[in-house]
Amino acid sequence: MKKILVTLFQLAATIAVLYWVYHDPEKRAQMVEALKNAQYQWVVIGILAYVLVEIAAAFRWHVLLKVQGIHLSLPRLSGLFLIGMFYNQFLPGGTGGDIIKSYFLLKETPDKKAGALLAVIFDRFIGLVALIAITGALISLRYDFLSKTTETRWLLRFLLVLLGASILGLLSTFVISGFNLFHSLPKKFPGREKLIEISAAYHLYAHHWRATLAAFGASIVAHLATFATFLCVAYSLRANVKIVDFFAVMPIERTISAMPISFAGIGWREKVLQIMLHGLCGVPEATAILIGSLSFLVILICCLPGAIVYFFYKPSGVVTHVKLRQMQKEVATLGHEIGETE
Repeated sequence: MKKILVTLFQLAATIAVLYWVYHDPEKRAQMVEALKNAQYQWVVIGILAYVLVEIAAAFRWHVLLKVQGIHLSLPRLSGLFLIGMFYNQFLPGGTGGDIIKSYFLLKETPDKKAGALLAVIFDRFIGLVALIAITGALISLRYDFLSKTTETRWLLRFLLVLLGASILGLLSTFVISGFNLFHSLPKKFPGREKLIEISAAYHLYAHHWRATLAAFGASIVAHLATFATFLCVAYSLRANVKIVDFFAVMPIERTISAMPISFAGIGWREKVLQIMLHGLCGVPEATAILIGSLSFLVILICCLPGAIVYFFYKPSGVVTHVKLRQMQKEVATLGHEIGETE
């Protein structure tokens, strides 16, 4: 019932924010005109930029799996990665792909289940750390620019609150892990098992610091290439915006659109870019909205191969496709077992 209510809320939020963004007929007419005059060769470059995102993220995951002693063939590794990318875009919450990827990886590595799950967890975790690092650097360099208008100042403050909470959360996990404090946490403490999983990953990946550093570098490349994807779309719509200004805006968009309020950030992505690009860079509102929607379309196109791979992918020990609920159950059970072992 809880999941149904959350899904209904996300659906209602998606419809409401889409109406909010697209209801103005004058802006829609301007969007049509912008699409007619677009330079679509920049969209092709944007697709290539997002392919770089996928390559960097796949390399990161390969490195993290290698630390766990998991060696998959290139077709298997690529297949699992593409499946995860696809479902992270199309399933509510933005982490459904991690569940499916974890489940299939567990079937591929029955003798290293704990390592497989920890690699997936740390893959998401180190991506977050890299985004926090980029966000902190860009905000410190461009704070005055980002706070020029009242609306952008509110968005910036909201981002700073989220950034502060994320940093506090990271520091908490470091302290809990470093002093083995998770044993003192009550059994029913919210997120206890997840903290234990992260702690176990910390110890291993801290020992293999060179591999962890390489994975962190790959995460930086992936995030910056994502920003470049959006920038290419902006250039295709003839938006006259400086690279440094555009990149300063992107962490705000990426953070807010990643929140599980609407499906895949639909609507919020467009609204944030409308406020930020129009208020700070003078981009017409209709064009700023289109940058968000067209960039998301580029990402979907690049993730679609994962759907094809999913229908043909047959992991070891799995005869037929399993429902997502069953996958979640098995992955959660393993997480609980790790917590009990630790």
